[in-house]
Amino acid sequence: RRIERSTANQPAGVPWWNLLALWRGLAGAGLVTTLVLAALLLTRPPVADPTFVVVLVAPQNQAPGWVIQASHDQQIQLIPLGVMEVPSDKALQFWTKGDGWQAPVSLGLVKPGQTLSVPLDKLPPLTPNQLFELTLEDPRGSPTGKPTGPIQAIGRAVKVL
Repeated sequence: RRIERSTANQPAGVPWWNLLALWRGLAGAGLVTTLVLAALLLTRPPVADPTFVVVLVAPQNQAPGWVIQASHDQQIQLIPLGVMEVPSDKALQFWTKGDGWQAPVSLGLVKPGQTLSVPLDKLPPLTPNQLFELTLEDPRGSPTGKPTGPIQAIGRAVKVL
């Protein structure tokens, strides 16, 4: 009887932290979570190429006049920070030249005060320190295919971290 009385006073249930089913369930949930996260990390798209930014400044007074944003999809945007005065018999031409290139490449004519988007699918990838400039040219652009007029704004590409 003494044994029966001593066992009768003890609680019939096991504390929840001693339940094997609880710990098995938590371990299973942790395993599933780990597998889902691993699958998400391994199947996400590769990290895109770096993005570049350029601030074009006037050579005379170093005042910023244009910003260039280059995105990973090989497109750049030339964004004016104000309206540049251009004589009626001239046009602004947009140029770039990377290190090791033979000559600058024209990216087109620019209308003062307007944003210009340029696809770069026919050019090599952008690189840090790549030169960009705006020159004053004939209304139809440079007659030689190279910059001939005075530089109105110039800057170099910087990789955005």
